[in-house]
Amino acid sequence: MARSNQLVVPQSNAALNQLKYEVAQELGIQIPQDGYYGNMATRDTGSIGGYMTRHLVQMAEQTLAGRQP
Repeated sequence: MARSNQLVVPQSNAALNQLKYEVAQELGIQIPQDGYYGNMATRDTGSIGGYMTRHLVQMAEQTLAGRQP
């Protein structure tokens, strides 16, 4: 299956991976070192993605708030 979501800024991949590991650690979820997520519970991967999204939205809101007069 081909990935349909492409990163607008490919260099952001490392930062997103770092955020993923930080969020997983905060939630107490162990991410497999081999990168294979097939053995992880859907609930765990969904939690990581949800918290990442919340964090990214917060960052964007703070950035936008700082730009407004």
